[in-house]
Amino acid sequence: MLSLIGVLFLLFFSGVSAVQNIKVQGADYVNNVTSDRFQIIGIAYQPGGSAGFIGGSGIDPLSNGTLCLRDAALMQRLGVNTIRVYNLDPSLNHDLCASIFNAVGIYMLLDVNSPLPNESLNPGDLTSSYNSAYLNRVFAVVEAFKNFPNTLGFFSGNEVIQFSGSETVVPPYLRAVTRDLKQYISKHSSRNIPVGYSAADVRDFLADSFAYLSCDIDGSSSDETRIDFFGLNSYSWCGGDATFQTAGYDILVQMFGNTTIPVFFSEYGCNKVKPRVFNEVQALYGPEMTGVMSGGIIYEYVQESNEYGLVDLHDNGTATIRIDYNNLQKQYNKLDIKQLQSGNSSATMLKAPRCSGGLITGASFSKSFKVPSLPSGGQSLIDNGIQNPNNGKLVDVTETVVKLDVYGSNGGRIENLAIKPLPEDQSNTPNGQDTTGATTTTASGTSTGPKPESTTGGAGHLRMNLLLTCVALSVLALRST
Repeated sequence: MLSLIGVLFLLFFSGVSAVQNIKVQGADYVNNVTSDRFQIIGIAYQPGGSAGFIGGSGIDPLSNGTLCLRDAALMQRLGVNTIRVYNLDPSLNHDLCASIFNAVGIYMLLDVNSPLPNESLNPGDLTSSYNSAYLNRVFAVVEAFKNFPNTLGFFSGNEVIQFSGSETVVPPYLRAVTRDLKQYISKHSSRNIPVGYSAADVRDFLADSFAYLSCDIDGSSSDETRIDFFGLNSYSWCGGDATFQTAGYDILVQMFGNTTIPVFFSEYGCNKVKPRVFNEVQALYGPEMTGVMSGGIIYEYVQESNEYGLVDLHDNGTATIRIDYNNLQKQYNKLDIKQLQSGNSSATMLKAPRCSGGLITGASFSKSFKVPSLPSGGQSLIDNGIQNPNNGKLVDVTETVVKLDVYGSNGGRIENLAIKPLPEDQSNTPNGQDTTGATTTTASGTSTGPKPESTTGGAGHLRMNLLLTCVALSVLALRST
């Protein structure tokens, strides 16, 4: 009996708890265990921007656990369930950061390309840039993140079809990279991880980009060149006076109305009117759009020179919340999460159209669905895997309290800022918190509101209940001897 109690203790107090995988099911994301629909409530996360990414520096957005803990705590309060990370160094250790975001129910959408040489497709020189060194790079990103259960998907490209001329030559190469990634994942990952594309909102190319990348070349459901999801970087809703119609959201709903894969905003959040009020959130997650769209990713978490940020990050590791963060939090808190998680049965019934030139409306857009063959050495990489892969893995998250000072938009320091680990079947959701001032102190130290709830909720309460169960079993065992 005592050995049984020991086993129960080890089982109940395992330090690593994983979120459930999210799968693509027709035009929806679906929780692989609960079958709840998953709507992306996301934020772009790239401190320093593309200019801040320096290969070989030993730093990328997911390499510093102390900073990730700070940011995950603020994102959990905000209510997001997904981050998008653009530029990553696959040789670095991302275990702690990925595990922290996993612990709070936040998934990761990851770009496999970077702005460094030989690490993205060059629309002006596709035949040279599509080479085995490039494939080694994108496969290395897969290796680094394939084992994390909160890896939601990989972007094979971002806004590659954007300028005049790119629509003629780029599309077949995007299908080629998609194929290569899906074949590599199939051979070297224990689970299927979706691969998709993030498009610029260039209306001359948008509908054709979607039609070209999402159709089936051979008419089967196993076409490996077909994307699993489609992201749109859209900034058409600007200011509190914008509407569903003036922002052109009605046109987008019509454009993607018959989608057979998840479609979402891979970036949104126009900043022409400041501060942003984010009333487009109610449209995106409202009845007019949720039948077609799978949510969106706000651009962006960190305030950079382009002034899209929700949070100011300082050189000493401290952070200050901006008004935009507060405004977005208020919008998220209005969402009906149970309604968003309800199934969209009609979205799973549609079959992808067969690829043909008739799907394409633009005169200059590629109508050729002949996908380039693998470059020299590419097949060997897929068959045998890359050399010396850096495989990430979940680790114990032993620190939950943020030690770096974080300040509210009112100037007061946020007290007791910490992550709140969630049970393994939950993703993070808006929880009604108001970070504006409810948990801060003013500069003079006067409290402006009640203390935040205990950070031992969720998984913490579960483990406490299990502890009490073990104690009870121990008492019974002793009495029976």
